[in-house]
Amino acid sequence: MIKKIISIFIIIFTITAFTIVENSKYKCMIQMKNYTGEGAYVVISLLNPEGEYEKTLYVQGDDEEWYHDITNWWNFHGKVRSDIDAITGATISGGNRVISIIEIPNDKINKGYKIRFESAVEDQEYYKDDVEFELTSESVKSKTEGKGFIRYVRMIPQ
Repeated sequence: MIKKIISIFIIIFTITAFTIVENSKYKCMIQMKNYTGEGAYVVISLLNPEGEYEKTLYVQGDDEEWYHDITNWWNFHGKVRSDIDAITGATISGGNRVISIIEIPNDKINKGYKIRFESAVEDQEYYKDDVEFELTSESVKSKTEGKGFIRYVRMIPQ
């Protein structure tokens, strides 16, 4: 009897331990406001239900020399030092738009997680939550207005 119980626990543990969390891909369009100056650095982050950084999803701006200008994210990323080479693109100039593909873990949707878009432009402002919204089944296929350099963000499931 005890062997059967132990065997069942081992099977359950094995299945649970090797369950792979699937990600879904989303087209993410960022439309910038018209402004003058250098291109904007934009960081897209996944925040847990407590509002803490969990993962960097994408970075628009590939010159690491300026990452410290995105203050809140840098405090997280600078400590974690995760490799972001595969998730970077060029900065975005005023009035332009860019479309990137981001991956979001399916188990984070409708669970209180949020997506945050931080933006900064050299010798100008930094917006910690230029765009921020809760990750829901509806928000991952909607348009959200920005507060700073970003005019709006539109998400489209792939």
